[in-house]
Amino acid sequence: MAKKGQTFKHYTEDFKLKAVEMYLNGDGSYKSLSKQLGLKSSTQLKSWVKKYEEGGSLVDKRGKMSSLDNPLMGRPKTKFQSVVEERDYYKAQVEYLKKRLSKSTRGGEIKKSVRFEIINKMKQTYPITWLIEIAEVKRSSYYKWVKTITLRKKRMKQDQDLMEKMLSVHNQHKEFGYPRMVIALREKGFIVNHKKVYRLMKLMNIQSVIRKKWRYFGKKGSKVYPNLVNREFKDRKKNEVLVSDITYIPFQNKFYYLSVVQDLYNNEIVSWKVSDRNNLKLVLDTIEDLNKKRNVYGTILHSDQGFQYTSKKYNKRLNKYGIRGSHSRKGNCLDNACIESFFSHFKTEMLYQYDFKTEEELIQAIETYMYHYNYKRFQKRLNHRAPVEYRITMAA
Repeated sequence: MAKKGQTFKHYTEDFKLKAVEMYLNGDGSYKSLSKQLGLKSSTQLKSWVKKYEEGGSLVDKRGKMSSLDNPLMGRPKTKFQSVVEERDYYKAQVEYLKKRLSKSTRGGEIKKSVRFEIINKMKQTYPITWLIEIAEVKRSSYYKWVKTITLRKKRMKQDQDLMEKMLSVHNQHKEFGYPRMVIALREKGFIVNHKKVYRLMKLMNIQSVIRKKWRYFGKKGSKVYPNLVNREFKDRKKNEVLVSDITYIPFQNKFYYLSVVQDLYNNEIVSWKVSDRNNLKLVLDTIEDLNKKRNVYGTILHSDQGFQYTSKKYNKRLNKYGIRGSHSRKGNCLDNACIESFFSHFKTEMLYQYDFKTEEELIQAIETYMYHYNYKRFQKRLNHRAPVEYRITMAA
């Protein structure tokens, strides 16, 4: 394959004939003659000799068509029944050449499908047999192409309908890449291969929003629990391990803070609270709400070493409900990666997509997303089910 900016040296027909004659006269080997004549490779001389022995032309036909070439492409017809027929045949050649050049770039070759299209447009004026010769295609190939016109149009219509539906899904869920787009389309009745979805998304220039990665640094507190989870997030039972954390939500000229508790069994958001202050009360209110919804006695509640989670009041609240505390290592956000991942999805899929005008709009949007995440948003780890659906299915 030629590299960008690479140039090729062109040799005249006389030069090639002289080189071939020198080899055939026994003046040297391919390698020695190539070196003597200044050729880059002996392969060039071999190909010239082969063409000469087969009776082929030694004229260089690479690149643009030169004035030495016959611009009227195709196998020429030599016998005509009348002068009018001969005139019409040459008119067909010229007209085909014009259409061919309009479809090609720099006078190069064009695809067979394009040649078939040109033939199809000209068949009302000129005989098919002429056009087949001029275009240098097989008659059977052309008629096969004609038979599949209806099928191709049908597929184009199906692709257009599919792309409209994909665009609709993308506008609602900009976080969907092609794997989740495939699942969303199947739920809407479109059974389609993932490779096709990838190709059409690339054609429409749509892709999922990219999440940013954030680092977290913890602080030493007064009460630090051992790490009972130890990054073993998978294959947990229901209510066995819960994880919790707080994230900030920028709103106009201030911040709101979202406290969340998640069940590692099915990634379900069990409890959440929003406040305009990042204080201990926010965490304790989240624990109270959790206790109302779940029987948490003996459950592990894992968090980072934020000041709220290492406070004495937090420790007392856990002991009150029989919850086993667990902390990440200092400055290691990967120990609580599941909840960090949820916050990343939450911000990318909802928070960064809208411009909220009032506090009520923000709270309503958070509540809507929590419902969507628990009841609608399917996950690959859960066999492409939403968290609540997975929990109900496994309990059945």
